[in-house]
Amino acid sequence: MEEELGKLISEHVRHTFKYTPGPAEVRSWERSVPTLANDLVDAGLGDVEMLIEYKLPMCSKRADVVLAGHHPETDEPSYVVVELKQWSEAESWEDDPTMVLVPHQPGDAKLHPVLQVRGYCDQIGDFVASIDDPAKQLRGVAYLHNAYEPAVRDLFDLPADDQGRLFTAQHRGDFLGFLRSRLAPRSGAEAADRLLSGRIRPSRQLMKVAAAEVRERSQFTLLDDQKAAFQTVMHAVQRAHEDDRKTAVIISGGPGSGKSVIALSLLGELSRNGTSTLHATGSKAFTTTMRRVAGHRQPRVKKMFLYFNSFMTSSPNQFDVLICDEAHRIRETSVNRYTRRELRTDRPQVDELLAAARVPVFLLDEHQVVRPGEMGTVETIREHARARGMEVREISLAGQFRCGGSARYEDWVLRLLGLAQGGPAPWEGDEAFELGVASSPAEMEELLRPALDRGESARLSAGYCWPWSKVDKDGPLVDDVRIGDWARPWNSPLDTWLPDAPPSALWATEEGGFEQVGCVYTAQGFEYDWSGVILGPDLVFRDDRLMVDHKAGRDPALLRKPTDQEADSLIRNTYKVLLTRGMRGTFLYSTDTETQEFLTSLVHGTG
Repeated sequence: MEEELGKLISEHVRHTFKYTPGPAEVRSWERSVPTLANDLVDAGLGDVEMLIEYKLPMCSKRADVVLAGHHPETDEPSYVVVELKQWSEAESWEDDPTMVLVPHQPGDAKLHPVLQVRGYCDQIGDFVASIDDPAKQLRGVAYLHNAYEPAVRDLFDLPADDQGRLFTAQHRGDFLGFLRSRLAPRSGAEAADRLLSGRIRPSRQLMKVAAAEVRERSQFTLLDDQKAAFQTVMHAVQRAHEDDRKTAVIISGGPGSGKSVIALSLLGELSRNGTSTLHATGSKAFTTTMRRVAGHRQPRVKKMFLYFNSFMTSSPNQFDVLICDEAHRIRETSVNRYTRRELRTDRPQVDELLAAARVPVFLLDEHQVVRPGEMGTVETIREHARARGMEVREISLAGQFRCGGSARYEDWVLRLLGLAQGGPAPWEGDEAFELGVASSPAEMEELLRPALDRGESARLSAGYCWPWSKVDKDGPLVDDVRIGDWARPWNSPLDTWLPDAPPSALWATEEGGFEQVGCVYTAQGFEYDWSGVILGPDLVFRDDRLMVDHKAGRDPALLRKPTDQEADSLIRNTYKVLLTRGMRGTFLYSTDTETQEFLTSLVHGTG
């Protein structure tokens, strides 16, 4: 009987998730699922539905079992998420009640099963629209059906709540009593159908939290064409509902033009109106920071910030609005080395994003495409949208709020890099922005460090022209960026804090980042008061202009052998990003003597 059940569940998993389970997983089903089924029968709940290997919304995780039925007092749909464990013993890991060690099981410490099931409840409650009131309808339990309390005593140190409590074999009677308190002795088919057919979208509760979180942040103030772009999206959303019409909105603008302010303002306002809305980017550093900014006080809000490759399996128009920030980072496809085999397709990523919402919104700067395979341009998005029969609205943001609001400086950078007509021009100065050339990297540090003492932000960044040593999570960073006697490490590539450096995604925003040299991937999307930029040998002055030598670059992206034209564009865009991060001023230094003299003549009027 148990073997037949294991085969049935295996077939279900293979058919539904295109995934072949291993022998250990099959054995766990054969042993755990019948135990839970017998408990239901003994509790008089044999007609309750068991949803085995229930896929959680908006992620790849699966819950062992979701019990679906009706509440015995209110008759409303009621659900119990069950995390089944065969453990017979376990203990806290180094006195940390959130992590556990399980004897005779390979691997490091594991997340406490109560926290595991609590997270599952949160995910279901936040994204399954048919769950009207998660606090009343959802409960979560971790069931260690082979364990007796003396062998798992440490696990009870973690406080329980409605979305996560622990039961063992020793108190099976308490477990049955709990099930009877949540599920009525009648068919749960209707409740199961309601859960399975519910639309996947941010819940009203989650949107309410997000709206409050964003609305309370006074820095999200829109001006002029920012407000016009905001209203264009709101109008498109209204028409989508009234006329059943899909519209793609493309908002383009340079650095600091307010694209992300628009994105967060839209997220807050649409969430307040009950419009299902998500935010997505293609940058780990940017998404991590957005989650911190918008979800600082309400961690649940972080779930509304995803990546472009999160929509590979989304159904058409699953969301009302999808805000694609930093859309110049859109890739050719969502497939990467971590993508499961069954999900690998040649479908363009832009088509996945266009299909996922009635109103997909793209915010981008075409001069920030810095990697091979990135294809986020106005023309590309427009062509794919029109091919799907969608109306397209385009807005160009003329305002410029980074670089001190200095349109003169941005134009100077574009001409310097050959990204705008006219060729390099002398810097004529601007009261709103300071530009200088340092004689060495050490002098650049001396010019920038006083800003930190004044409570302002400052960072050093460089072209990707130096090797990047492998970093030991327990060791110091290596001084890879070496120029003469001066040497500094690259920003940490790790996701965790080191004693002397913030994680990679937080280099631009957290204390300690000034002591490392940032690369384009950690600087892109961010701003700081003062910026120091080191131009490496991949961009040098020859024959009256700046020329690219992509062979001098060390960026792994260039190892994919882009064409000379592609490499030229990517490197120029890289420096465009680095040169436009500072809000009050930027200092330059080139490792190439001729280029250093050229920059000095342009900025200071001397050779």
